[in-house]
Amino acid sequence: MSNLIEVEGLKKYFNVGNNRVLKAVDNLNFSIREGETLGMVGESGCGKSTAGRTILRLYEPTAGSVKFNGTDIYKLSPGKMKAMRRDMQMIFQDPYASLNPRFTVSDIIGEALDIHGMAGSRAERKKRIEELLDLVGLNPDHATRYPHEFSGGQRQRIGIARALAVNPKFIICDEPISALDVSIQAQVVNLLKELQERLGLTYLFIAHDLSMVKHISDRVAVMYMGRMVELAESEELYANPIHPYTQMLLSAIPIPDPEIEANKKRIIMPNEQAGPIQSNNGDGNKKSAFNLENAELVEVSKGHFVAMPYA
Repeated sequence: MSNLIEVEGLKKYFNVGNNRVLKAVDNLNFSIREGETLGMVGESGCGKSTAGRTILRLYEPTAGSVKFNGTDIYKLSPGKMKAMRRDMQMIFQDPYASLNPRFTVSDIIGEALDIHGMAGSRAERKKRIEELLDLVGLNPDHATRYPHEFSGGQRQRIGIARALAVNPKFIICDEPISALDVSIQAQVVNLLKELQERLGLTYLFIAHDLSMVKHISDRVAVMYMGRMVELAESEELYANPIHPYTQMLLSAIPIPDPEIEANKKRIIMPNEQAGPIQSNNGDGNKKSAFNLENAELVEVSKGHFVAMPYA
């Protein structure tokens, strides 16, 4: 199976004042095969969402390249990038903030059709919107309503329909279930899996919930302080975590048995002196629980990559 997405040396730094730089994403290298789901996990602030937005060029990168079907999207002109966006879409984390409250559902979904000229007439536009609503499990009659009239799960389905409107090949799911009730999360994840099988989609699935990531992902990448510290097939990573940070994350997954949960061993992070902000004078004084500055992903077994060395 060929690679649809190839990320090489991706960096995204932010100036945060006082001559300091936040290395939100620092030297990412990975690929996503056509039709697969790559899960990306890590604690809040580790750079997952920034990586996703930079891959789609919603943020301009500091360095590196992202190739979609062999085309480096960072070298595209604005006109060609607009055309490329039909193939690359995002489902956002917050279904309350990501939908314009002044737009009807028809306007929210139809906006993409209008921008890319994908509906030849008002009747064709209306039919396509109704098809998309049906595809995500909503009533076509909902097209005339406003976002505040829907529950969180329904709003996220509208967001999914909006992403699907332009027939994309690749979708970044940026924590699409974190703002939803637990009872609704599984429904949305199952919908995403059904759509992937039906439409041949490729996903980058960003999430906190390690159990849900295991359920939906073919491979899982673990992020820590802007770096990728481990990458492996889903079953392999959960059965044989090698990097200490991955071991710590997995040890924190709750077990639905009070007795086992009370007695299980938790792996604790080494004491950290500072966060991922370092001075911009080139002294390299980033302090972290692990030696990330010169760490490189090493294949320790087939398809299982770990950042070495680590402290």
